[in-house]
Amino acid sequence: MSKPVHPEGASLQDWVAVLAGSLGALIATLDISIVNSALPQIQGEVGASGTEGTWISTGYLVSEVVMIPLTAWLSRTFGMRNLLLGCAVLFTVFSMVCGGATTLPGMIFGRVGQGFFGGALIPTAQTIVRTRLPPHQLPLGMTIFGLIVLLGPLVGPVIGGWLTENASWRWCFFLNLPIAGGLIALLLLGLPSQRAHIGDLVRADWLGIIGMSVGLSCLTVVLEEGQRDRWFESQLIVNLTLASAAGFVMLAIAQITNKRPVIKLRLMLNRSYAAVIVIITVIGMTFYSILYIIPQFLSGISGYNAEQSGRILFLSGIPAFVLLPILPILLRLNLRFLVMSGLLCFAASCFMNACLTVDFSGSDFIWSQLLRGTGQILTTMPLNQASMGAVSREDTADAAGLYNMARNLGGSLGLALLGVFIDRQTATHAQTIGAAVTANSPLAQARLAERTLTFTARGGDQAGGQMHALAQLAATVQQQAVVITYSDCFWVLGIALFAMTPLVLLLRPPPAHGPRPQATH
Repeated sequence: MSKPVHPEGASLQDWVAVLAGSLGALIATLDISIVNSALPQIQGEVGASGTEGTWISTGYLVSEVVMIPLTAWLSRTFGMRNLLLGCAVLFTVFSMVCGGATTLPGMIFGRVGQGFFGGALIPTAQTIVRTRLPPHQLPLGMTIFGLIVLLGPLVGPVIGGWLTENASWRWCFFLNLPIAGGLIALLLLGLPSQRAHIGDLVRADWLGIIGMSVGLSCLTVVLEEGQRDRWFESQLIVNLTLASAAGFVMLAIAQITNKRPVIKLRLMLNRSYAAVIVIITVIGMTFYSILYIIPQFLSGISGYNAEQSGRILFLSGIPAFVLLPILPILLRLNLRFLVMSGLLCFAASCFMNACLTVDFSGSDFIWSQLLRGTGQILTTMPLNQASMGAVSREDTADAAGLYNMARNLGGSLGLALLGVFIDRQTATHAQTIGAAVTANSPLAQARLAERTLTFTARGGDQAGGQMHALAQLAATVQQQAVVITYSDCFWVLGIALFAMTPLVLLLRPPPAHGPRPQATH
């Protein structure tokens, strides 16, 4: 009887490379959200208004979404080790620029640099896992990568809020210095030295590169700023929309005319991969929308500060730690079953929050956040694997770039649509509630009389008391309209997630066996 053959495992150097890639993805995803908690303090010190201050976040997102799909081409041109070392160093430099900024232009300049060089750290981590680990260890590698990408945006508000409250907002950026030092050391140990192919710069798909950069950057700005600028009432938004359309036309021409396009959109012809992209886009829309809605509710309705809101958000990360020991085992189960279960859990958590009232507090979000975290784990982890299993190893880097770009663009699109929905629904609900609060409403008249009496009892006059009571009633109407609107948002997000369940049937699991992967060259 022949002895069973045990598949060869990854070497120590392979695991160091995976750890390096994961650490790089951590600081990149962390910096997306860590600044949000400190944004009011940053705006005050750099002299930015509320509208101007949004560019501190938008600048990061715009440059990051441009860099992510370029990463595969840059890895082939400069070598992955050279690219990651350069990006890690420059990401740290721009972090220090942000931490020392005293003006808004300086801060935006630093954030744009952070986003651009940090954008390469996310898809390369996924590529390292796929190319350095053998098939039987891929579930563990994908678990590490998935946890990093999921927990980064959740941990960011907690760390940012704590640093802002107890030290200074500048430490949100200075924190990157020691982390980047460890990242550079791991990259030097884990990735082999590679020869750059500078000649590929001459033969590059420059039409596609320029078209994609213009198209994605302008589209991201339109999505982020359109609602604040009242969309096409702004000439800037009109111009950016036209520029974005022209950029995508250039990208489409390059796809047809260039034998080696900078981004392989032909991967979308693969039904399994296309299904992954659609699902992760909707998950990105939902994930970032919830990261916006819950803090807005807790701060505006429940009176929570940024640190307290961050703790509630972090509850959805607890299932990741609880399931960590068994996640690699779970990922060997039926992929479609896991994603379907995750989508249903995620949708159910949204429906649990679709009955908000002004009396809700952070404790009322505990169970929905825990269920939401479970749903996120059960969807994002298998989808990471499905995105890699649907393509050949040669297309891994391109597939990782498209996958991460779809998640980030989904977030921008979700926030843009959410802003429009909230404004319109709030106005509609306020009008409906206000129409019921008339002189013929006994309840409204009783409430006005009660508040007028309270005001006059404190020494005010009758006319002033009535004005004060009317102002309080108007504020109550607006508050109720906002709460109902947030409930509507959770209904819509839950329905959107549920609508993705049929696409799960198109997913294809990664191959169970295959040759041992080699280091990327």
